[in-house]
Amino acid sequence: MPENKRDYYEILGVSKTASEGEIKKAYRQLAKQYHPDLNPGDTAAEHKFKEANEAYEVLSDNEKKAKYDQFGHAGVDPNFGAGGGFGGFDGGIDLGDLGDLFGHFFGGGGFGGGRSNPNAPRRGQDVSASVNLSFEEAAKGIYKEINYRRIENCSDCGGSGAEKGSSPTTCPQCNGAGTVRVSQRSAFGVIQTQRSCDRCRGTGKIIEHPCKKCDGKGKVRVTRNYNVEIPAGIDDSQILNVREQGSAGSNGGPNGDLHLQINIRPHPLFERDGYDVWCELPLTFVQASLGASIQVPTLEGKVNINIPEGTQPGDVQHLKGKGIQRLHGRGKGDQHVRMTVEVPKNLNEQQKKLLREFDEQTGDKNYAKRKGFFEKLKDNLK
Repeated sequence: MPENKRDYYEILGVSKTASEGEIKKAYRQLAKQYHPDLNPGDTAAEHKFKEANEAYEVLSDNEKKAKYDQFGHAGVDPNFGAGGGFGGFDGGIDLGDLGDLFGHFFGGGGFGGGRSNPNAPRRGQDVSASVNLSFEEAAKGIYKEINYRRIENCSDCGGSGAEKGSSPTTCPQCNGAGTVRVSQRSAFGVIQTQRSCDRCRGTGKIIEHPCKKCDGKGKVRVTRNYNVEIPAGIDDSQILNVREQGSAGSNGGPNGDLHLQINIRPHPLFERDGYDVWCELPLTFVQASLGASIQVPTLEGKVNINIPEGTQPGDVQHLKGKGIQRLHGRGKGDQHVRMTVEVPKNLNEQQKKLLREFDEQTGDKNYAKRKGFFEKLKDNLK
């Protein structure tokens, strides 16, 4: 990890206690300021844009943010935590992994009752991961390679837990049932209960020669790369379910699923509203007054729109079908272009003189809202 790598909070200009909304707002401002489309050929702006993207990708993900807060840049390094650990499960085991392992050891029935058949097929545990997308990637769809961790059958023993050349044997104490009956005397007579077999720990099998790679567990925790198809139109915070890409099942059972949380980076120009897209178009006073033909950005490239004479701030033009692809459906939403009028600053004396002359010639007659306001004000003061 480079020693001179800048702090992510410093890059976005927020504190460590900043809320999710504050982080998102800070990123959007920087992305808009340094976006390559707005700064063509500016390598410094491009570098700052990439820095902001990297910082937002970590700080907008609760899990990555927690690791970064605790370990710094090393905590979000893909190789962080590799090697060592418990029984080949580098960096520890999460609750989902524990559930899978305990089910493997104790037949899924816990320490008490046990399962009627510890060797029956069992589905693997679901796992979770997240993916960060740009606004355009989410709108149009994309194949994205993700990196996540799951439990798989040990490649050396094929999931049996026994060393190569050997195999598990049926437990002689429970005859492969995984449970034993225990009789106890009480005031009400002899009571029989069922508990997990101590010798095989509920598996119904004895492994005399454990596999060295997985220490007899039959499963190992691995980091997996997977190229997942992100459908067009998916929205922020949605969960994409990827079938059978979770942890391996036991005894021939199917894999669990992968639950992929979608995180979408804010766009410097566009805002999403369902499947519609909004953007603001800044006009000069002259363009709004006299009308103009102006190029505006869309998700499919730039298009020309005609600005009519007398356009007012807040007026909206609608571009049919220029929005976002409907998820798993046909058609697209629309794009809405909201007009703003920018007032010029730092005018010289000649420019000010021309504007005063213009104002004297127009008066209130060309301003409908202004004229109506003062007429209402005059009536209310009577």
